[in-house]
Amino acid sequence: MKTIRIVAADDSAMMRRLLENMFALKGASAAVPMELCAAVPDGASCLHAVRIQRPDMVLLDLNMPGFGGMETIVRLRREWPKLPIIMCSSATEDGATATLDALAFGASDYVTKPFGCRSAEQAADALFSQLAPRIMALTAKANAMPLRAERYSDVAPGSRTKVEAVGIGVSTGGPAALEELLSRLPENFPAPILIVQHMPKLFTSALATRLDHLCAIRVKQATAGAALRPGTAWIAPGDSHLEVKPGAHGLPFMVLHQGERVNGCRPSVDVLFRSMANTFGSGAAGLVLTGMGSDGVDGAAEIVSAGGVVMAQDQASSAVWGMPGRVVSAGLADAVLPLEGMAEELMMLTRMQRGMKPVAAAPLERSVRYGNW
Repeated sequence: MKTIRIVAADDSAMMRRLLENMFALKGASAAVPMELCAAVPDGASCLHAVRIQRPDMVLLDLNMPGFGGMETIVRLRREWPKLPIIMCSSATEDGATATLDALAFGASDYVTKPFGCRSAEQAADALFSQLAPRIMALTAKANAMPLRAERYSDVAPGSRTKVEAVGIGVSTGGPAALEELLSRLPENFPAPILIVQHMPKLFTSALATRLDHLCAIRVKQATAGAALRPGTAWIAPGDSHLEVKPGAHGLPFMVLHQGERVNGCRPSVDVLFRSMANTFGSGAAGLVLTGMGSDGVDGAAEIVSAGGVVMAQDQASSAVWGMPGRVVSAGLADAVLPLEGMAEELMMLTRMQRGMKPVAAAPLERSVRYGNW
């Protein structure tokens, strides 16, 4: 089994030492062997190390002397467009905003630096538990044979009059996928959208603010008790499950709670989808986008049982085809589509329901994805 080789850049000598010890102790015994082939203090040294070492993955700090993490991403992407880059971020409001900027510039994913650990061993355990599955998933994707974009839809014509609410489940690669999908919807999109993105609370708040600025529809972080309204997307706060319940006068409302983790996740896509199936029945549409793991499969099954529609992002356009791939393998997807096709399908489902003409989304002043300013 080929060892995954990693270059890390962080200006903290303590952090570099933690990474060196962590990979030395845990890398060889991982499900796929990993080794740290270089640990450097700044962006220039990182670029040099990548040119010499030709690693399979880069682990990058955001705040470094000289040109920092953001400029390093831009230069790495210029020379190595497919090289996976994981940001190592601080779990602060500023760190969340900077991490989302980094993802827009082309970083593949992020982990949060260990905080409040009692020992170096505990910190290493906490960090490695985040890193290992991401490293394996992203390097597997990068080394896979090029995939042809897949597009098929078996949505029954009769179901096109039923969609009342859209649920979206997403994880790794989610911010870029959500931007791509939501920015294609018009401001008068005639159904509410509920989103579970696997992220900490500070990050989901920053993501909602960012998407609200970039998209024609309104995007907010979900709040308990708020009624669902068309033309608005709500993102579940990190560490809170999001459900919808029937409300008075035909207006369902949102419920947030700290119930047990489902599939190791809170918020969980399964929890959201299950509540949508119960509340909207055949009027529920569930979209499963890029991400690791299997969260969303059981909930998608309940939407299908209720007569609703389930769509999965195709493998070629997914950063990681874990969650959508499990839905497809289980035979639950009515449609498997790239993101632009998924937006088109949603427009057909909802426009045919209400006979509305869409108000086109305002063109973005810039594309932040992959740093194309």
